[in-house]
Amino acid sequence: MEVVPHMTIEEAIAEKVRALPPERQREVLDFVEFLEGRTGRKQPRENVKGLWVDLGVTITEEDIAEVRRKMWGNFPREFPAGDK
Repeated sequence: MEVVPHMTIEEAIAEKVRALPPERQREVLDFVEFLEGRTGRKQPRENVKGLWVDLGVTITEEDIAEVRRKMWGNFPREFPAGDK
């Protein structure tokens, strides 16, 4: 089946899909839905402060710095010899 030059892309795709067996048509539909998800608008991220505003939680820069010191305190600064 050859695509006629005066056909739109939509018409050419529809013609090709109609010629496929139902199980292949389902695969085409799945692929189109996958593409929609990839190129669709992404949901805006919630502001983290907004998530806990009603809980009365206050996190300061010092709180964050303290947690970082605890997390990274025992992290080796250099790799042992031979582990490169």
